[in-house]
Amino acid sequence: MSKSPSSALAPRRARPRVAALALALGVALVGGAIAPAAAASKDKASVSIGFDEFTLPNGLRVIVHTDRKAPIVAVNVWYHVGSKNEQPGRTGFAHLFEHLMFQGSENYKGEFFTPFELVGTTDQNGTTNVDRTNYFQNVPTTALDMALWMESDRMGHLLGAIDQKTLDEQRGVVQNEKRQGENQPYGRRISARLYEALYPADHPYSWQTIGSMADLDAASLGDVKTWFRSWYGPNNAVLVLAGDIDLKTAKEKALRFFGDIPASATLPDMATRIPKRDRDTEETIPDRVPQARVYRGWPVAQYGAADGTDLQLFAQVLGGSAASRLDARLVHADQIADSASVSINDAEISGTLVVVANVKQGVDPAKVRAAIDEEIKRLIAQGPSAQELEQAKTATRAEFVRGIERIGGFGGKSDVLARCAVFLGKADCYRDELKDLDRASIASVQAAGRKWLGVGSHTIVVQPGDKPASSLPETASAAPAKQPAPIPAADPRFKTVKSDLDRSLGVPQTQSFPALKFPAQQTAQLSNGMQVVLVERHETPIVQLQVEFPGGFSADQGRKAGTASFAMAMLDEGAGDYGALQLSARKEALGAELSSNASLDSASVALSALTDKLDPSLDLLSDVIRRPRFDAAEIERVRAQWLAGIKQEKARPQTAALRVLPPLLYGAGHAYAIPFTGTGTEGSIAALKREDLLAFHSDWLQPQRARVIVVGDTTLAQIVPQLERRFGDWKGASDAPALPNLAQVARPAKPRVFLVDQPGAIQSNIYVGELIAPTGDAGTIDFDFANGVLGGEFSSRLNMNLREDKHWAYGSYSGSGNALGQRPWIAQAAVQSDKTVESLGELKREIEAFTSGSKPITETEVVKIRAANTLSLPGAYETTDALMAQVGSDLRYGRPSDFILKYKARNDAMTPALTQAAAKGLEPKALTWVVVGDLSKIEQPVRALGIGEVQVIDNDGKPVR
Repeated sequence: MSKSPSSALAPRRARPRVAALALALGVALVGGAIAPAAAASKDKASVSIGFDEFTLPNGLRVIVHTDRKAPIVAVNVWYHVGSKNEQPGRTGFAHLFEHLMFQGSENYKGEFFTPFELVGTTDQNGTTNVDRTNYFQNVPTTALDMALWMESDRMGHLLGAIDQKTLDEQRGVVQNEKRQGENQPYGRRISARLYEALYPADHPYSWQTIGSMADLDAASLGDVKTWFRSWYGPNNAVLVLAGDIDLKTAKEKALRFFGDIPASATLPDMATRIPKRDRDTEETIPDRVPQARVYRGWPVAQYGAADGTDLQLFAQVLGGSAASRLDARLVHADQIADSASVSINDAEISGTLVVVANVKQGVDPAKVRAAIDEEIKRLIAQGPSAQELEQAKTATRAEFVRGIERIGGFGGKSDVLARCAVFLGKADCYRDELKDLDRASIASVQAAGRKWLGVGSHTIVVQPGDKPASSLPETASAAPAKQPAPIPAADPRFKTVKSDLDRSLGVPQTQSFPALKFPAQQTAQLSNGMQVVLVERHETPIVQLQVEFPGGFSADQGRKAGTASFAMAMLDEGAGDYGALQLSARKEALGAELSSNASLDSASVALSALTDKLDPSLDLLSDVIRRPRFDAAEIERVRAQWLAGIKQEKARPQTAALRVLPPLLYGAGHAYAIPFTGTGTEGSIAALKREDLLAFHSDWLQPQRARVIVVGDTTLAQIVPQLERRFGDWKGASDAPALPNLAQVARPAKPRVFLVDQPGAIQSNIYVGELIAPTGDAGTIDFDFANGVLGGEFSSRLNMNLREDKHWAYGSYSGSGNALGQRPWIAQAAVQSDKTVESLGELKREIEAFTSGSKPITETEVVKIRAANTLSLPGAYETTDALMAQVGSDLRYGRPSDFILKYKARNDAMTPALTQAAAKGLEPKALTWVVVGDLSKIEQPVRALGIGEVQVIDNDGKPVR
């Protein structure tokens, strides 16, 4: 039940297989690029995740990893059941059942999330792919019994809780998840066509994990219950417990909570099945997109294959970084593509390698297609250079090390151990992969490319057209099944163990919680006035730095829109002695991550460096901040990419709404009356000159206004001299510009509705917003607490209404990020088109009832939000990036260093009366609505609804009618 769906073929870099609602406006409002999470070992030779393991008599395999740095335990359950275990005519069952398993169980009636919200659980979700279904969450150590009770109850006591109403509800939710993925440029239908072409119809990777609409419609109660009885036994699962736990405790608790659950049939392993295609194929698909895109895919080595790591390195060199072959050729040299990337989905019985390139406006896609082919053949013929291979190895290892700082979530330690155990039967298979990484040679990488990237590819060219790809008919390899499949016999090898657990007593109640302890901050000042704040973390050999300056998007006031964001993006497109490609290669060689960007109120440069390479990494940081080149040729290249990116934003319904809504809320001329993506407009970016970028750099990147936040494996005595050598002689200008004028904006006198046309859309994206007080306002904590009741949590009012009750949307949330000026509060929902008017009515009703108190805020709701906001805090700072984000936010908004303690105290003091008073911070009569959808279907019904004066605007916010 993934809370945030993603496209299987979204352009992205190759991911090392060892690594394998925040509202969208949060990107703009939270501010500052945060460098990725830190490492988990002190040197290259000792990358290790210590663990113990045992197997219960019923077949449940349990893996235990101890990590005491935070008082939390990651509970990660992997069922070795995915969409590959389905049959044609019964597709989508694994993913549908993932949703059903969040709907309570025989001994717990209610939303699965609720008990977890009451103990401050973090990083909770469930996902399904072709090979497995997993459920994961991080809970306070004292709440472990609750988590294990809940996980075991749905494993062993689920079916009595599933009825026709629950099935229909979750079927509707899944179908809206499917629509949401299809109602995007280059959406699910494109990825479906690629896999249908690469894999024969009887291959289990040929159909989508989310299933076909026809199969989902046809799924009966008998079908889904049979599916569960067949495969969801403990003998087909792995439980990983990682964090503040030891082996003895894990054995006692696993046996007590899971030991009496009977085994199911053991799911037979599938043999590796990599299609052997005897020719290359190609097709063109029209879509309502702003630019052409080329996909080229091959079936390749499966997960755990002997040459899998070599193939990953080949992919990294080809298209896995900004210094890759495809970037160098397509993006920099020939400038025929705006971006190019390579990804590998190394699944259990076959892998899939996909090259993706966004074709530059006016370029023939055939030219891009040919260049991709040439670069692949050249890399196969010549192999990577020694430097390229070493860079690829360093980047792969660094990403793995950063990922395993976390105990839970994707790429965290529990995830790594579970994946290895489920697919290869060896929880520490990552050790073999790291050894393969060290052993890889130019010849072995070359051989892997030659073996897998020959004849047998399929290419899709997505061309701009009048109709969205969502209008394409779904491929059906079989008619929907009419009768449930037979249930296989349970595996007789496994036995149950009697437990003393009385489930009739209900979910164990957590009586105590870990204390909140925020790490101490140390401060210093460089000789030029630059402020330094350090939080030491020595568990991992990573140092993270963020150098933050005021300004950000709001500093575009009086300048061309998008200047701040464009200027900051140009900082690492060549600096000091390095051109753009050379700088990218140097970062990769150091295993460093370096980024520069702007947010609403600030601009920042962030570095994540390996401790033993901190000195040369700081040299790069200094070059990027103090000596950016702003080369004319690079500006033009990035400008073309930027303009293409704006077109992409306008084509995507979510970002289209977030481009037009802020100017409607703030009014022309306000510093925040800009697209919240920060990218500006096509006109403003086209008009940008090099002098504009130099002026922004000179005006806003001033040392006396900078603050350097450091988190990680260093001390003040070490880091201050290192920073002094690179920044101490940097002098600021005496005539630095004043901070942006953030004028107070009056709310509109009456509700307004703005409609943006998205012809052919199968969903309507609804956004409703209003301005509220700035982050620094005394009532901010109270208002944000109140918003939690309305739309801040999964079980809050909006989501429970539109998703769980009506199942018209995949999700509906509300919230407001931080801002120095008035904050925008925004609620949103992507709803099926035929329920647009009804959804608008429900959102309006919920907001009015919330603010007026006609649906009073209850003690139960207050307890839930208090728990979610405070009980998660002791474990919230497990990672260095979490610490960096909190310290940076406190400094940006003028908070004391112990703000988080004050935040907790105020949350603890909240009552229903205080929460209801804070809810009055919203005024329903001043709401501004933006709806992006197919106006031929929704315009007249929305006008008839009468929730406000209706105006149609284009995706630049200009009036149409």
